[in-house]
Amino acid sequence: MADTPKIDNLPVRAHRHGQLTVEGWSRAGIQTYWRIPELKVGFDLGGIPWEWTPTGTWFVSHGHLDHLTALPAFLARRWMMKYPPPTIHVPAEIVGGVRQLLAAWEALDRGKLDCTLVGLAAGDRVELSKDHFVTAFPTAHPVPSRGYVVWERRQKLRDEFAGLPGPRLKELREAGTEVTVEAPVPLVCYTGDTGPAGLDADPAVYAARILIAELSFSRPEHSRDRIHAFGHLHLDDFLDRADRFENELVIVGHVTSRDEPADLRRLIDDRAPPRLRERIVVWE
Repeated sequence: MADTPKIDNLPVRAHRHGQLTVEGWSRAGIQTYWRIPELKVGFDLGGIPWEWTPTGTWFVSHGHLDHLTALPAFLARRWMMKYPPPTIHVPAEIVGGVRQLLAAWEALDRGKLDCTLVGLAAGDRVELSKDHFVTAFPTAHPVPSRGYVVWERRQKLRDEFAGLPGPRLKELREAGTEVTVEAPVPLVCYTGDTGPAGLDADPAVYAARILIAELSFSRPEHSRDRIHAFGHLHLDDFLDRADRFENELVIVGHVTSRDEPADLRRLIDDRAPPRLRERIVVWE
């Protein structure tokens, strides 16, 4: 496998939180791409920074061009660099269309565009490693769409054994008794593009340690009804739910190209309650 030299060809911002790093860039209608390098997983392929080429597991929220257009180039690059075919997860409804897209590009390019393409329905689960898995949940967008949650496996003592001393627990384990039960923790939630129903579709949206969400519109004159009809969110949707966000970090991006992220930051500082304001990072 060849080394991957650094080539600066796309903007990338990074934010470290605990043991995880969120990398990426997102503007509505332009490009969206995110990665968590420690988990070896990426979300959406509206662009593919050169140094991300080794990342081989991707979850695509929907098929709009600004979230998927880099897929053929990514596959061609992986083949050129002699990396094995990656695994690309997409909404189950668009698997056929993505295969047709790749077949057309193979015919044009005369090169190999190989990947394992997996369609996911809401509620599906994907094993990432012995420590982590991903679940898909429904989001609200004009085309088939999914959000994703990365979970960390944890074990907790079964209620019936609470308070027992260590030696007794050891005896039970040695006798073959399961004294613990799996209690997974949501680490990262990625909503992709969605209207408010996507925020409310899964409790893990508000419970994940890190939430990566779209926040496309923020000005008072923006029509929420129109925004919701196109499957997007307004700042007021967050403010209406301010007391529900238990996340340690809320990253918001996908700002409309008609505004600037700095303007969104000012509106959040002016209008959001401290409990929510201090947790939000606006991706610029």
